Amino acid sequence: MTVRHIVAGVDGSENSRRALAWAAELARALRAELVVVHALGLLDRLADGEPVPTAAHRDAIVEAFEHSWCAPLADAGVTARRMVRDGTPVDVLLAVAEHEEADLIVVGSRGIGNVPERILGSTSHQLAARSIRPVVIVPEGVGSGSTSTHGAH
Repeated sequence: MTVRHIVAGVDGSENSRRALAWAAELARALRAELVVVHALGLLDRLADGEPVPTAAHRDAIVEAFEHSWCAPLADAGVTARRMVRDGTPVDVLLAVAEHEEADLIVVGSRGIGNVPERILGSTSHQLAARSIRPVVIVPEGVGSGSTSTHGAH
């Protein structure tokens, strides 16, 4: 299997930052393009972690996404595009993966909601259950420098 396009979901959490670094390392090793995506729902979070209405804070969220949340891309040596789309994270990631003909989707195990993994309904679990593409859920504790596929679905 040749991996040409990798979609990575980010939400500003430390777990999504680690997942993005992992995806960037994999993309570099495979010479694949990385498409980094953030979904704007009704509520989102800024740097302080407090939920805010997306409509009123859209510019600040996009700014955080482009400059802070995507910081692991700065020296990654990988071709990457960034996208912010309206919708729920699962629906947005699946739609972007379909449109981009992604070979792989990468997300962190827990996002800004910090929902324990054992609770059904988390973004990563819904994504793995609904995707027709392979999904890598990068677990907590995995940092850049490790491209094992632990957690792959």
